[in-house]
Amino acid sequence: MNQKLDPEINQTDSFQISPLIRIALMCLYVGLTVPLPFLTQVTSAPVPAWLLWLGIGLGAIALHGALSEQVIVDHHGIRVTYPVWVPRFFRQGWDLTWSEVKDLKMRTTGQGGLVYYFLSKSEQGYLLPMRVGGFARLVRFIAAKTGIDTTDVRPLAQPWMYLILLGCSFLLLLVDAWTIWTATTQGFLG
Repeated sequence: MNQKLDPEINQTDSFQISPLIRIALMCLYVGLTVPLPFLTQVTSAPVPAWLLWLGIGLGAIALHGALSEQVIVDHHGIRVTYPVWVPRFFRQGWDLTWSEVKDLKMRTTGQGGLVYYFLSKSEQGYLLPMRVGGFARLVRFIAAKTGIDTTDVRPLAQPWMYLILLGCSFLLLLVDAWTIWTATTQGFLG
C-alpha cells in the first residue's frame, strides 16, 4: 500500500456532512411539517396540534442526528461516527482499517446515481460517505492510504442540486408563512 501522503493531506482529518446539504434538508423538513399543526386547527382534524408539534420536534431531533455523521480518517483507517446522544439502533457507525480494504466497488442506485462501497477482505461492504464537505480531500486520502485508483470517484449529488433544493425549500417556507399568516389573521384559528 502506498503510505506517502500528498502535502495537502493531514495525518488525521475529519469530515462532516456538507453544511449546504444539512441546511437544505432541515429547511425542507421545516417547510413540509410546520404548517401541519395549523392545518389541523383550521380543518378540525381529530389529531391535536400539540401532538403534531411533539412529532415535529422529535423528527427534527432525528434528522439532526442523522445529519451529524462524522467521518474520521487517520493512519489507522476510516471511521464513521455519530454523537453519543444518537442511539445506536437509529444510526450505527463503522470502522475499517486500511489494511482490511480490498477494493472500492461502484454500484448504481435505483435513481441512476453511483455509490461506492469499500470491500473488505472478509467481503463485507461499507458505504463510502459521499455527502461530506471536502469530499475530494477525503478521496485523495483514501487513494494515498489504499493505493486504489479513485480518479473516477465523484460525489453522489453535485452542489447545484442542493442549491436548487434549498431554493425550492425557501419558496415553500414563504408559501407556508403566507398560509399561516392568512389563517391566523382571517380568524380561521381562532
